[in-house]
Amino acid sequence: MSEKFQLLVKDVMAKPVTIAKSAFVSEALDKMLDEGVDPLIVTNNGTVIGTTSRAAIAETLGSRKTQSLKATSIHVANTVEEGFTSVYPDQGIDVLVPLLQHYKVVVVFDSDHRLIGQVAAGDLLKVLRPAGGVLDVMEPVYTIQGDERTVHLRRRMLDEGIDRFIVEEGDTVIGIVTETDVARALHALKDLVEGTHQDYRIRNLLVRDIMSTPVITVDADADVSDVIDLMLKKNISSVPVKQNGRIVGIITRNSLVKAL
Repeated sequence: MSEKFQLLVKDVMAKPVTIAKSAFVSEALDKMLDEGVDPLIVTNNGTVIGTTSRAAIAETLGSRKTQSLKATSIHVANTVEEGFTSVYPDQGIDVLVPLLQHYKVVVVFDSDHRLIGQVAAGDLLKVLRPAGGVLDVMEPVYTIQGDERTVHLRRRMLDEGIDRFIVEEGDTVIGIVTETDVARALHALKDLVEGTHQDYRIRNLLVRDIMSTPVITVDADADVSDVIDLMLKKNISSVPVKQNGRIVGIITRNSLVKAL
């Protein structure tokens, strides 16, 4: 690992993916899904002012304040999270580890404070791999029943700070649901349903209606590097861990960075 810490930020950074604060959230979400990134860097006249995430968009789209509005009429400015962190390209990548344990993206500025790149967990995990086994890098997994209403799911996400759930029918795993699924579903509903009916449809939307399937899992004795390669290849942010036929935890990009 010491040799890899000699790498610089510019060796691992990616092209910055940005959105103007005046853009609509529909455009921001489409860009996130098309490019497989979360969050986006938000700019105002070329200046970085914060980020916007799938979670922030889901929260805004599900708000009573926007219930009569389509996603194509809500501006990104309503979803901006102003706190962000930055580094310079010639710094060592060791500075990225603690930053990415608290932020989803690190902004890269040049010496003139111009935006030139970004680093997310996936970029760092391409060159740094945590020691230990799968059971050492996983985090607790949370479940929800498929017939629960999506509004209850959103409430748990907000109140408990959980961004993904394994979806069950009884004791059987039938899917996984994340902030992305919530944002995508609310975006589709707002485009298809008239404003006066949106609240009713959202309140009657079930978790099984928006979950993702099938669930990709890994065994508890899998090699951590193989798991990371799988996540990067499939461009997925998490993968549940199975042991003796049961899901016992979940590996996320955040849990992997925390284990570095």
